[in-house]
Amino acid sequence: MHNLTPFHVAIPVHDVQLARAFYRDVLNCPEGRSDTNWVDFNLYGHQFVIHYKPKSETQNNHHNEVDGHAVPVPHYGVVLEWQDWEALAQRLKDHEIKFIIEPHIRFEGQPGEQATMFFLDPCGNALEFKSFKDFKNIFAT
Repeated sequence: MHNLTPFHVAIPVHDVQLARAFYRDVLNCPEGRSDTNWVDFNLYGHQFVIHYKPKSETQNNHHNEVDGHAVPVPHYGVVLEWQDWEALAQRLKDHEIKFIIEPHIRFEGQPGEQATMFFLDPCGNALEFKSFKDFKNIFAT
């Protein structure tokens, strides 16, 4: 892989302070600039922003079947180094975060074998964090 540049993503949250505490205190994301309605975070070197949006009565609960699990769509996250993925999984367990899909190995013994886990932030946004023992397999077919 070539050197990657940071991505920028902004997501909606219905409670800025609740989401701020989650990303800062549970995921350990350093905080950057902020205003009343938004907060910038450093999510493993990427610019990640929460923006206030009033809570919707209709929640998007779509899932796709992947390797025997109902994967929520949409979702976002970061591919971490293996030891960072393991540390994050333990930190989430220590904070008693409820997993949508428990930390496990997906596609075991196949190209693209990966460690993965899914959970929600306090505003209902789905996150997936994953890892590959060999990053050359990220796009393996």
